This record gives sequence, C-alpha cells and structure tokens, in this order.
Amino acid sequence: MKLKNKIAVITGGSRGIGKKIVEVFLREGATVIILARKKREINKVVREFLPIAQGALIGFAVDVGDYKAVCAVVSKIEKKFGRVDVLVNCAGIQNPIAPFAMNKMGEWEKNIKINLLGTAYMCRTVIPNMIKRKSGTIVNFSGGGATSSRPNFSAYATAKAGVVRFTEVLSDELKGKNVRVNVIAPGAINTKMLEEVLRAGKRAGNAEFGAAKKREKEGGASAREAAELVVFLSSEDSVNLSGRLVSAVWDDWKHWNKKDIKKIMSGESLTLRRVK
Repeated sequence: MKLKNKIAVITGGSRGIGKKIVEVFLREGATVIILARKKREINKVVREFLPIAQGALIGFAVDVGDYKAVCAVVSKIEKKFGRVDVLVNCAGIQNPIAPFAMNKMGEWEKNIKINLLGTAYMCRTVIPNMIKRKSGTIVNFSGGGATSSRPNFSAYATAKAGVVRFTEVLSDELKGKNVRVNVIAPGAINTKMLEEVLRAGKRAGNAEFGAAKKREKEGGASAREAAELVVFLSSEDSVNLSGRLVSAVWDDWKHWNKKDIKKIMSGESLTLRRVK
C-alpha cells in the first residue's frame, strides 16, 4: 500500500472526484479526513467506505472559503492525529457560467474564494507543521481554462490559472524543506460540474454546451484515473517532483521513473510559461 500510515486531508471529499480519491486513498492504507460543506453528505461517504478503511475515516463540515473555520478544523485534525502528511485540495465550484458582462460579481467572488482562496487557506494552515517536520505533500486541482482561454467561465478559469501559478510559487519557496506541491488537471469528468454546464445551456456557449451533452451521453474522463494520479503525486513514487501541472489524461505519468522525473525537473515542462 502506497499511503500506509499517512494522514490525509481531502477537501471536497463527499462527492465527485473527491469521493473517488477518498476511496482510493483508503485502499492504499491512508487515514482519511474528509472536509466538505454538508455534514449529511460526509456521513454518507463515511458509512459507505468504512468497511474498506485501512486506517481511520472521519469528516468535518467546513467551508474552505472561510479562513477562520479552516484554521479551526485543521487545528482539531492536528490535535487528534498529530500531523497532516497529505493535503488534497479538491473542493471547487464552477458557477457563474455566462459571459463576464452578465456575471453577478457576488457569484464571481464566491468562485474565487472557494477555488483559489480556499486552496490557499488550506495550504497556509498545514504548511508550517510540514516545514517543521520536514515532510509533506500537497496536491492542488487545476481545471478547464487554466492553460487556455475558456469563454463564459471567467471566474473558474481565472481561479484555476491562479492555483497553478500558486503551486509553482509554493514549490519554489519550499525547496530544501522536503515538502512537495503539485497540481493536476483531472480531465472532463462527469460530476456535478457537468450538470451545472447542462443547466446553464446557451449561457455556457455552443461549444461547451455541445461538449457537455456529448459527455453526458458517452461518458467523460475517468475519476479513478484522476484519483490514481493523486496517489502517485502523494506517494514516494513521485519523489522529487514538485511545482508541476500533471494531466491525468494526457501525460504519461504512470510510466515515469526517477530518471524521467529528474528530466522534467531540469526544465520548464509541465509549467505555465509565456510562449515566445
């Protein structure tokens, strides 16, 4: 088991990709703490996965966009378990979906607060003790619009691009401290976010809406594939890899060895850079 005896905190772990990550982490031997907004959904996941848990499985209801609440819950976790070995920032929302000129700024700000600031808040609370213990891994989540324009999804794209650059900065700041930070692009997976695009209809744009309808019918990318990539980035399999954006769908990460990782880290591949 690749995560045996690891204490892992997974935000957004009550549904979608986050729920699949919880399942895979448990099968890999981790103790898992789920953070999500709805206690009822957390309890449902705990009941479902407790039979396969190799370690403990608990959850706390918290809004990751509330810094004081995040500080309080991480304090509880560190007091109970003594540490956080792995942080997975999977919580996210996609709305507002519409041309920017039609967006309500309150909804735009909420998106940034959960997707970008929520990621930052969680990192800020766990990193000091990771530095102190000289051990820790963080996996953040990118999304559509992080590396190219995504019309009608301005808040989401802006937040996710920010998460990628934030990951790169953290990685540089944490060099030599044995704390690694990476970010994944999970692919177009059929989750609640697909439902949001379908409900948005024409406000999402013809291309996005058409692609969503096709995914609804044919199926999207694999949530398990994304979860297994998170395991890879959280385990010793990816030692020395940090500050990189890895695609669950398009990158050949399953076959990377130490030599491949050394080559990746020697250049600027898998990073956000200006094309000359």
